[in-house]
Amino acid sequence: MGGMKNQDFVAAPPKWVDSPAVKKRRLYQVWKGRNNFFCGGRLIIGPDSRSVVLTTLMIGGPALAFCTKMFLRISTVDCFYEHAVLIMGLVLTFLDLTFLFMTSTRNPGIIPRNTMPVLENTSLDSFPSIEWIANATPGLTLPRTKDVIVNGHTVKVKYCDTCLLYRPPRASHCSTCNNCIQRFDHHCPWLNQCIGVRNYGTFILFISTSTILCLYVFTFSLLNVLKETGQTWTWRVMTGDVVLVFLMVYCFITVWFVGGLSLFHYYLIITNQTTYENFRCLYGHKENPYNRGVMKNVKEILFSGMVPSLVNFREWVTEEVETFPESINKRFGWDITKSNKKVDLLELGININGFEDSVKDRGSKTTTYDPFLLPIDQDETLSVQDPTAYDDEKIR
Repeated sequence: MGGMKNQDFVAAPPKWVDSPAVKKRRLYQVWKGRNNFFCGGRLIIGPDSRSVVLTTLMIGGPALAFCTKMFLRISTVDCFYEHAVLIMGLVLTFLDLTFLFMTSTRNPGIIPRNTMPVLENTSLDSFPSIEWIANATPGLTLPRTKDVIVNGHTVKVKYCDTCLLYRPPRASHCSTCNNCIQRFDHHCPWLNQCIGVRNYGTFILFISTSTILCLYVFTFSLLNVLKETGQTWTWRVMTGDVVLVFLMVYCFITVWFVGGLSLFHYYLIITNQTTYENFRCLYGHKENPYNRGVMKNVKEILFSGMVPSLVNFREWVTEEVETFPESINKRFGWDITKSNKKVDLLELGININGFEDSVKDRGSKTTTYDPFLLPIDQDETLSVQDPTAYDDEKIR
């Protein structure tokens, strides 16, 4: 017969299927999170870099103004004391800004996403996922949580629909950066970065140094104002040096915020909690499985060394721009893997008149067909247009 066989039909795919566009790019260039990368993927921050600039100005501006005032007040009478105050102010400012940038530009502990279908259910170390099965089979339901044993206690881990994995214990998904983070503490809007297992130590150093710097500037600004006027605290003293008085008021207000934040995180360290766990009262009515005593908690969090990164953002990856199923989905707006979707062969350039006539002739017989694997008894009645009908321009 002159009709086209199954083999002929399968052997004539569209031209845009034969040679999908493939190119190699760095992982950070195709990363699906909302992060911004600098220095070729070596530095990573959150989606809004303006907050880091604002925080830098709020710390560096008053600190440098204080150091400038101390420099201008250096005299030959008490040269050693004034030089010591100036140098210590510069050192604290440098350390504070250094810890700020170390915290805000470091990978906080991002967990790699699952991009390939994984059938087998392996351990949590490889972060497996079978969510794609649920997409292809709507009737299948996956467990939203799993039980794992941590220090003799049962802990539930949740499934992440975005990263397609079961999160490790203490990990959580940051909605701002759109990443799952190891030992997620919180997302800091002032640093424009998630605080996780890899930058929590420098975050503690940052808020601690900020507290010390505020107390330092406030104390020596007050001493210099009183020393210059030689009077007790009066309105006349306050108007004597506007810059130093402003620094006193500014640091007095700021120290309540950063000082209170520091004390709160010291409490979290000695109890081995995260901000996320504390705010959700996860251990309010049960024992904290991670609490091993004050000394061991402090050693684990602050003196245990840097956890290696799970993601190498500078590695080369192959990006497939067009694949056959994905291309059809993008062009026609449906998913051929869903069982409740019907394929429109006319939009693919296939003439199905002969096929419809054959179905009518069969009367009550019902035939379920797949456009990529037709029943053998339909071969003789199916006619297909010239293969050039698959050309991109004609499909459009």
